[in-house]
Amino acid sequence: MVDQKKTILLVFILLLLESTFEQQTTSPVEKSALLVLRSSLGLRGRDWPVKGDPCLNWNGVTCDGNGSVIHINISGFRRTRIGNQNPQFSVDSLLNLTRLVSFNASRFSLPGPIPVWLGSGLLTLQVLDLSSCSITGSLPANLSGLSRLTVFDLSKNSISGSIPLSLTSLQNLSVLDLSSNLVQGLIPASIGAISNLQRLNLSRNRLSSSIPQSLGDLSALVDLDLSFNDLSGSAPTDLKGLRNLQTLVLAGNRLSGSLPPDLFGFLSKLQIVDFRGSGFIGALPPRLWSLPDLKILDLSGNQFSDSLPNTTTGSSDPTVSLLNISGNMFYGNLTLLLKRFRVVDLSRNYFEGKVPDFVPTNASLSNNCLQGPTNQRELSDCTSFYSKKGLAFDNFGQEPEPKREPKSTWLSHRTIVIIAAVGGSILVMLILILLPITVSFCVRRRNRSSTTSSTHHRRGRHNGVGPLPPDETLPSGRGVAGGVSINFASLGTSFTYQQLLNATKEFRDSNLIKRGKSGDLFKGVLETGVQVVVKRIRLESMKNSETYLTELDFFSRFAHPRIVPFVGKCLESASHKFLVYKYMPNMDLPSSLFYKSNSLVDDGLKSLDWITRLKIALGAAEGLAYLHHDCSPSIVHRDVQASSILLDDKFEVRLGSFSRACHQENSGRPRKIARLLRLSQSSSSQESVPGSPATATCAYDVYCFGKILLELITGKLGISSCEETQFKKMLAEIMPHISSQEKEPVTNILDQSLLVDEDLLEEVWAMAIVARSCLNPKPTRRPLMRHIVQALENPLRVVREDSSESERFRTTGSSRGSSSSGRVFGSWRQSLSDPVAAGTSSLLSQAEGLARPGGVTGSSTRGSSRGASSRRSTKDV
Repeated sequence: MVDQKKTILLVFILLLLESTFEQQTTSPVEKSALLVLRSSLGLRGRDWPVKGDPCLNWNGVTCDGNGSVIHINISGFRRTRIGNQNPQFSVDSLLNLTRLVSFNASRFSLPGPIPVWLGSGLLTLQVLDLSSCSITGSLPANLSGLSRLTVFDLSKNSISGSIPLSLTSLQNLSVLDLSSNLVQGLIPASIGAISNLQRLNLSRNRLSSSIPQSLGDLSALVDLDLSFNDLSGSAPTDLKGLRNLQTLVLAGNRLSGSLPPDLFGFLSKLQIVDFRGSGFIGALPPRLWSLPDLKILDLSGNQFSDSLPNTTTGSSDPTVSLLNISGNMFYGNLTLLLKRFRVVDLSRNYFEGKVPDFVPTNASLSNNCLQGPTNQRELSDCTSFYSKKGLAFDNFGQEPEPKREPKSTWLSHRTIVIIAAVGGSILVMLILILLPITVSFCVRRRNRSSTTSSTHHRRGRHNGVGPLPPDETLPSGRGVAGGVSINFASLGTSFTYQQLLNATKEFRDSNLIKRGKSGDLFKGVLETGVQVVVKRIRLESMKNSETYLTELDFFSRFAHPRIVPFVGKCLESASHKFLVYKYMPNMDLPSSLFYKSNSLVDDGLKSLDWITRLKIALGAAEGLAYLHHDCSPSIVHRDVQASSILLDDKFEVRLGSFSRACHQENSGRPRKIARLLRLSQSSSSQESVPGSPATATCAYDVYCFGKILLELITGKLGISSCEETQFKKMLAEIMPHISSQEKEPVTNILDQSLLVDEDLLEEVWAMAIVARSCLNPKPTRRPLMRHIVQALENPLRVVREDSSESERFRTTGSSRGSSSSGRVFGSWRQSLSDPVAAGTSSLLSQAEGLARPGGVTGSSTRGSSRGASSRRSTKDV
């Protein structure tokens, strides 16, 4: 009886296995279709083996019980060598897969237009992901055949044309992503008919006209992103139906007017609000400040004019990750509202009064009317602003001096006569003594300048600037020109004032990007459709006149892929001068470090991933290395901060802000007399950070670049632009966590929005060591920028070591300059010809020196000579 039961059970199991095997076997018709698809796409045999059964052995292929293919996922697959020679969007055999539910080809190259049949042939398709596939052409006019589609992702391609009306007939769509394409025209007014839509992303296209009111009908919408288009008009007045909305991004458009007072009345679930550079004016809706789930609030680069409410949520811990209201016209005192935010940027506003203790230490407060912080607005600017508001300005907290009555009119006149007589006598004596010396000095200087000028021209540093009529020859400023007259006629395009008026819509406030130190930046569109940035420079002061001449001189001599492209200029106005640059879609680093992405991280904060941050750091280093080492004489940027790092649509770095650029003085080696004078007039802390024009050295750029690296690692905005006293407080908190012995401490300062594995954490550790070396208090012990580039190209070699090489390095000592890391990156010593004075032997020894009293001395205990190759080269990054 027992044997009979065992036999029955065994037979049942065999029948079950046979049935399962039969169900998983691909039908002959569909296998044939898959083999054709394999051939047309050029897929490799390791992914789709010819002799294997697709349902059993092919990667990314899933079948149902009848052997019909229902899912195909070739995301990130690589083509064969033959397939790479002629890649095409050739997927016609999908028509034979009659039960296909999803097709994912993201990050697989499919160059060419979308086949017309795709919109009507795949009747069972529910998920279509073609993101980052190099698709061109326009969308098929008829998409009604995709009636079951729930996810439609075509982001990061080069799709042009307009959005077809048939798209709004797909009632089951929950995700529609057309971001980062070239789509033009209007947003269909009938888009509100897609009632199940939860995520709509049309950002970074060329959509124009106004935002349709029908968006308010999308009651299921959670994520709305219309940023960086050419949308105009006012904000939608009726969004009451979007009760589930969590992300609202309208940044980088041409909108105007004020926000409706009840705009956020029903949007209680909002977590991300991004209106940067949208052109809005007026006061903010009060409800915005009290949204309970708010994570990111970015209103920078608008014309909002309001005071901050003196309210708080009642919690002592910050609840909002980021507040950025820079570049507006907010005014009044700083209130308890700021306790709610972790990272705060209030720069370029009109706040007044003292800075309370509850303001975050990393807050950016420059260009306001505050008491205490440096880099504030002029008194006349603040007084004028508050006067127009009908308010009294606090005069930076200074009481007016009381008037004193003179004791005696006769005594006052007598005193004046005596002082004038004595002063005149002294002045005559000084003139008689100094006149011969001055004449002799000027003669020698003139002879030396003429010699230098002739040598400079023999070297050919003036890159092909042709002759000009006399009236178009402009004198150079005291920047890179060195006092030589430069002809600017052949530099870029010469625009008329009317052309720039048309491009910027008469410099409308909605086109204002930000108010810079040397001029106001406006977004514009030329007649050819090219997007540009126009800098309007006011010539009220000699300083502004010098800065624009410095920039013109710089761009007439130097060009590099890491420098923002110069488009042209307009010099015909007597009161204003205009410089025109190429528009960078991702703006600058502070605008892009925290941004709208497709996935949420732990606390709702969304930010650039580590690979992109490393790419940005390397790009900025390459740009500075060009200035320091490829230009002769070396060029010092002098304004290296996050806002100077501009980012194109692929997050490639373009350096900007060259209004303070100049030649490095004395090849980086200050004269002994000048050095002694600085030592007698400044403290050691002031000398270690040569920020004044009198100490323009490449080492100062390196120091500022170290701040940017910390900003990328920690995610704390404003590190690179804060005051030096505030930065030293932050440095005291950060530096103890950067150790050359172990990597775990760096997690204490790492941006919490980053998700990094073991290898990526080593790269973070390596960048932190590089940053620490750049921030060495002694300028002569900071690394050269070209060595920093090598370190960032191979970050793992900074921290990985071979035991034998490490042991030899310990016994050798850093003073001999024979470290293994020196073999990887080149010697860290500098010869007399280097633009920075003699330095140290390695990044690691510098980092360890900062952790020990007495600076960088002794030998490093960690080498970097392991032969393991870096995970990525410069191009791979």
